[in-house]
Amino acid sequence: MDMASHDNLLLILHFRLPISIGLSLLSLAIAGIPLGSKISVSDNKWWLSSNGDFALGFFNTTSEPYLYSVGIRFNSDSIPYSKRTVVWVAGGDLAVGNMSYFQINEDGEFIIFDSTIGVVAWSSKTIHQSVSSAILQDDGNLVLLNQRKGIVWQSFDTPSDTLLPGQRLHVFGSLRAARVDSLSSYYSLYMNASGVLQLRWESNVTYWTGGSPSSDQSNRSVVLTVDGSLQILETGSNVPVVALFGDDHNDTVRFRLLRLDVDGNLRMYSWDQLMVAWRPVWQAVENQCNIFATCGERGICSLNVSGSVQCLCPYNFHPSSKPHCLVPYQQGCRWGSVMLKYDNTFLHGMYPPIDSYITTSLQSCKDSCMKNSACTAVTFTNDGSGQCFTETTRYLTGYTDNSIAAVSFVKKCSDPTAVDPNLPRPSSPSTEAGSPIEDSSYKICIPCIVGASSVTFIGLILIQFGVGIFIYKRRKSIWMKAISAFKNSNSKGLAVFTLAEINEITEDFKHQIGPKMYKGSLPNRQAVAVKDIGSVVENRKFRAAILRIGNIHHRNLVKLEGYCCESSRRNLIYEYAKNGSLAAYIEDPELAKKLTWRKRMDVCVSVARAVCYLHTDCREFMGHGNLKSANVVLDEYFEAKVSEYGLTGVCAESASRALSEAEKDVEDFGSLVIELVSGCRDVGTLLETAYMQWRKGLAGDLVYKGSQEVDPEELERAMRIAFWCLQVDERLKPSMREVVKVLEGTLSVDPPPPPFPGQQKPLTGGEDGSCSSADLVSV
Repeated sequence: MDMASHDNLLLILHFRLPISIGLSLLSLAIAGIPLGSKISVSDNKWWLSSNGDFALGFFNTTSEPYLYSVGIRFNSDSIPYSKRTVVWVAGGDLAVGNMSYFQINEDGEFIIFDSTIGVVAWSSKTIHQSVSSAILQDDGNLVLLNQRKGIVWQSFDTPSDTLLPGQRLHVFGSLRAARVDSLSSYYSLYMNASGVLQLRWESNVTYWTGGSPSSDQSNRSVVLTVDGSLQILETGSNVPVVALFGDDHNDTVRFRLLRLDVDGNLRMYSWDQLMVAWRPVWQAVENQCNIFATCGERGICSLNVSGSVQCLCPYNFHPSSKPHCLVPYQQGCRWGSVMLKYDNTFLHGMYPPIDSYITTSLQSCKDSCMKNSACTAVTFTNDGSGQCFTETTRYLTGYTDNSIAAVSFVKKCSDPTAVDPNLPRPSSPSTEAGSPIEDSSYKICIPCIVGASSVTFIGLILIQFGVGIFIYKRRKSIWMKAISAFKNSNSKGLAVFTLAEINEITEDFKHQIGPKMYKGSLPNRQAVAVKDIGSVVENRKFRAAILRIGNIHHRNLVKLEGYCCESSRRNLIYEYAKNGSLAAYIEDPELAKKLTWRKRMDVCVSVARAVCYLHTDCREFMGHGNLKSANVVLDEYFEAKVSEYGLTGVCAESASRALSEAEKDVEDFGSLVIELVSGCRDVGTLLETAYMQWRKGLAGDLVYKGSQEVDPEELERAMRIAFWCLQVDERLKPSMREVVKVLEGTLSVDPPPPPFPGQQKPLTGGEDGSCSSADLVSV
C-alpha cells in the first residue's frame, strides 16, 4: 500500500491540533500545582511539566471554534506548534463553552466547570481523599498527590485514544477513537478478561486481536516501551507474552505514542526530527479494507491503484442527500425481486453485525435468499469451503478486490418506477366573442361599476400588501433569530432557542404527535420534534441533564438538536422520526400489520443496542429511566430509535420506582419485548400469565395474531431473555450487553426461573394493541 497519501490524510484529520489560542500564549511551569489553582479559557495559560515536554490546558478544533476541551499535549520546542498533538482529553469527548475553567479545588478534585450552563461538567471524583497538590510529570502523566506524595488519581488510568511510553492499559481497559463531526466513534481498543487485545467495532465485531488467552483472567497489561515496542506483560514479569515492534525499534527517538485513529486502525508513531512530522512505524491492520465498516454507511471498501481507500455503492445510492448506501430491497415488493451479482466481493451486515452461514452450493445459496423475505444479501465463498453467509439488514459493509474468493448477491425489488402523468387540465369555459354581456332591458353604467370595483380592489390589495409586509418582517425577524440559534450552538453543539422561536417553530404547538411532544420545522426546513418538559424543572437540574445527553450519538438513539430554557419554559428539540412512535404501531390494527415478525425482532435488537450503549459505551453510565414503546420511534427507514433518554430525575414520570437505573431499564426492556411479541399495549398485569404459558410450551399463543413467518428459535430466545430481565431478584437480571448477544443469537441462554410469585390466566396475543379480559382464556 502507498502510505504517503494515507499518512498525510491522517496527520490532517486524526491529530487533534490545539489551535487558535493565539501567539501571545502564556504558560505556567511549576513543580507542584497547589489546591485552588485555576485556569480559564480566556487566560490562555497552560500547566507545564518540569522538562517542558508536555502542557495541560484548553484547546479547540477548527470545526467547532467555540468549543473547548481540556487535555494534555506535547509542548517541546523541537515540535512545531501546529504538530503538538493532544495525548489525553479529560472526560473523553467532553467539550465546554468559551467561558469555562478547570481547577484543582480545595476539596482535592480536578474539575471542569462549564460556565455556559453553570454546572461541573467533569471531575476526578477525588473529594475527601486527602489530595494536597497536583503535578504534570515529565512523562505526560497528570497526577493528584496526597501529603505523603502518594498518587491518589492519575490521567494514565483514564486514557482517551492514546498511550504514551510507560503508560499501561489493564484488563477491561480501553481506548476509544476520537469523535468526528461531533459523532462518537464506534471503534475501540479493548483488553478482554483473558488478557487479549482486541480492536472492536461497537463492541460487537472484533476485527483484530493481539496475544493469546491467559489462564489468569486479571493478570495482564499492555504497555508502549520507550524503545518502540508494544508489549503484553504478565503482572510481576518483565518478559513480554507478546511483543510488536515498530520499524524504528531500538532507534534513538525522543517522542513516541500509540494511538487508535479515527479510521479504526491502531498505529505507533515516532517523531521524526528530519521530516518534522509524526511518522507511523507500525499499524495493527495492514489493509484498511480489512477494518470492519471502514466505509460505514457509504458502501463497500475498495483500494484504488495507489492503494488508497475508496468507498463504492455498486447496487444503489439512496436518492436523499444523506450518504446512505442501502440495499435496494424491502419486504413487500409488489412485483417480486431479483438478485444482483457481484464477483470478488464479501459483504457483512452492520445493523445487526451478524454473519450466520451454512455450507451449501452457489445456486442453493442464491435461492435461499430469494425464498427468504427477510434476506437482503448473501455471500458465497468459492474457495472450496462452500459457505453461504446470509444478511437480513439493508445496511451492508464489505470489501471488493480481485483477490477475494467470494461472490455476493444483493436482492433488489423489481417494481417499476412510478411516473406521474402530466395530464392536461380542462380549460375553463370562456365567453365567446360577440356574446352579450348585459341585458338590454337594464340600463347599468358599466364604466362606473368597473371604476368603483377597480378602486376598491386596488385599496384592498394595498392593505393586504402592507399587512403582509408587517407579518413577513416579524416572521423573518424570528426566523433569523432561530437561524442564529441553530448556527451558534452552545458548548455541547446544541442550538439554544428562545420561547418565541419555539412558538414559531411549532406554530404555537399546533401539531401534537405524542404526550407533550409536538412536530415543528427549523428555518432550514428540517423537521424536529419538540418535547415540553414543563415548568416545574429547576434550571440547574435541566441544564445538567442537557450537559449529559448533548454529546451522545448512536444510530439507535434519537439525536438531541437543541433546547429552550427561558423563564419557566423547558423544551427539548429532537430529530424528527418520520414514522412516529412504536406505541402507535402496536395500538393501531392497520399500522400493526406493518410490524412483521422480522421487524418486531429488529426493533428488540435495536432498542437493546441503544440501551447497552447508554449503560456501557458512554464515557459515563447513563440510564434511560422510562423505557417504553411510546419512547421508541421509527425513522424514515423504519429503523427503531430510543428517545427521551437521560432525563431521570428531570421528568417526574422518569423516576417512578426506587430501583437502580440499570435494573429498571433491564426490567422495562423485558416488558417491551413481551409487548412487541404479543401486540398487547399494556402488559404490566399480564406478565405472570405470559410466563406460565411459555413454561407450558404455549409461547406461540402469545404471538400477535397478524405475525407471519415466526421463527420458533428466535421466539424462544426472546421469551427467555425477557423473563430473565423481569426477575424480581435483582442479582439474576442480565446486563444489557448480555441481552444484545442473546437476541443476536451469539450467546445461549438457559430457561429462566419463575420471575413472579403468583399465577394468572393465560394470555393470547392481541389484535388491536390491547389485551382485555376477553383475551384471557382458562387453562
